[in-house]
Amino acid sequence: MAQVKSGDTVRIHYTGTLTDGTVFDSSEGREPLEFTVGSGQIIPGLDKALPGMAVGEKKTVVAVADEAYGQPDPNARQAIPRDQIPADIPLEVGLMLEMRTPQGQSMPVTVAELTDDSVTLDANHRLAGHDLTFAIELVEIV
Repeated sequence: MAQVKSGDTVRIHYTGTLTDGTVFDSSEGREPLEFTVGSGQIIPGLDKALPGMAVGEKKTVVAVADEAYGQPDPNARQAIPRDQIPADIPLEVGLMLEMRTPQGQSMPVTVAELTDDSVTLDANHRLAGHDLTFAIELVEIV
């Protein structure tokens, strides 16, 4: 039976959970996730668990924060004057916004703090700093 090796394109079903069991993402009800093993298309902790798997095989993989979305970067947080946010946006902590970089690229940010004068925006990935658990099933080696 064929086994996955680096460079193979594979399709997996997965459910990702936090350490408290909260599901943060799943392919349930969708097409399997397709990617090339070893190409950097998925987080390293999951990518390195696939070589050697056979079609139909299931496993549980723990990706520690450093092999998932990394640790939160304090430099990715920035306080800006509140009046620089359009008045029609109802600000609240946890609100996801989209900013544009000086190069015109879209960048998701989260409202982390609010004061009367400023809004602190956080550009860290929402899963930065979290260990992630994935229940995976290898559906196909394409």
